[in-house]
Amino acid sequence: MLVSLHPVELLCLLLAGIVLDRLLGEPRRFHPLVGFGHLAGLIERTTNRAPQHRFSRLTGTLAWALAVLPLSAAALWFTLAESGKPLAWAIHVLALYAALGATSLKQHIAPIATALEHQQLDEARALTARIVSRDTSNLDQTGIARAAVESALENGNDAVFGTLFWFILLGAPGAVLFRLVNTLDAMWGYRNPRF
Repeated sequence: MLVSLHPVELLCLLLAGIVLDRLLGEPRRFHPLVGFGHLAGLIERTTNRAPQHRFSRLTGTLAWALAVLPLSAAALWFTLAESGKPLAWAIHVLALYAALGATSLKQHIAPIATALEHQQLDEARALTARIVSRDTSNLDQTGIARAAVESALENGNDAVFGTLFWFILLGAPGAVLFRLVNTLDAMWGYRNPRF
């Protein structure tokens, strides 16, 4: 492991981050990933002024590095500089909490299931539209359920399983790097004239 943690220490930090996510859920204000999304949008608007120019891949790579590397390096530096100290443990736990989205995912999916159980298709369509990028206005009950399950599986990988995997492998820097890259993929990972 890049950030050396004893297995018991790692397990305690992992559980603490999961418990924080369960107890606090997604921050309503000042969510770190929302802030990162605003920063990424600013970087993209600044660097992607002419997406058809011949250096667009280089510009994209530089924009990616500008968005991801400083925050990931900061997580790495703080955890290494304070290794074995309470501040490092707090950084690991808070980084994992900020990167995890298990409770948020449940809060978005459960109301869809409830609406479907009560045959409230318009409500279920509206709730599903919040978590998928496809048009939900004509989906039937099966289509709504399928879209919600697909979103839960994809976001479960991104916000839960992938985050936990990289945290176990690399601690806070791994979880931060994974979630930032994942967030950029959701924002910039499209094959269209702009990207």
